Amino acid sequence: MKSAVWVLLLSIAAAPPAGAQASRPLPADVNAQSNSRLPLILKDSLDDEGRRVFEAINGKDGNTPRLGPPASSMYSLAAAEPYDRLNQLLRNTNVIGPQFFEISTLVPAREFNQQYEWTAHERGARRVGVAQEVIDVIKHDRATSGLPEKEATAIEFGRALLRGNRQVPPELFAKMVALFGERGTIEITMVMGDYAMTAMLLNAVNQQLPSDWEPLLPIRQKGEGVLQ
Repeated sequence: MKSAVWVLLLSIAAAPPAGAQASRPLPADVNAQSNSRLPLILKDSLDDEGRRVFEAINGKDGNTPRLGPPASSMYSLAAAEPYDRLNQLLRNTNVIGPQFFEISTLVPAREFNQQYEWTAHERGARRVGVAQEVIDVIKHDRATSGLPEKEATAIEFGRALLRGNRQVPPELFAKMVALFGERGTIEITMVMGDYAMTAMLLNAVNQQLPSDWEPLLPIRQKGEGVLQ
């Protein structure tokens, strides 16, 4: 069964086949087939259990994994399947709805300066109706004043979790529960944590965009914004 989250990541932009990288030069340490620092693990190189995990994440057709998180996760097969399953559960069984799911992916993508994750999920956010104003507040580190209360509160909550001492003030947590309920608050926290982990994975392997994806995230440099 194909993972819904990775299907979204790659189908939104109709990513090209592995190795299709023509318009942008790759960094010296990046593999031309995987667009990352690690070469692709092919299905036919795995044992029976490895092939089962591969197919659960990438589908039964083909010998190469999907680029991005699925390809990197193949290096830890024992963790790859529950990691993929967690993504599916958070996406498909939540009470927060698709808009707040996507907002909850964008906040960590911004905070971790993660171009691949941001570009995929900005497109996803637009598809499910997240207002461009909300996207731009996250993208450009703007104040949340002027946004609808729920969107502003979710963004402030994520920033509290991912900036400074990474503690959530009691009044902010109480506001989250008032707006999203206890389950919704925990789901937003878990989605942000899941995509923080994914951003770290993608940053570690220096995952590059497919050649036909236009980068959508202005990357902070050291000394800018919250990286100070």
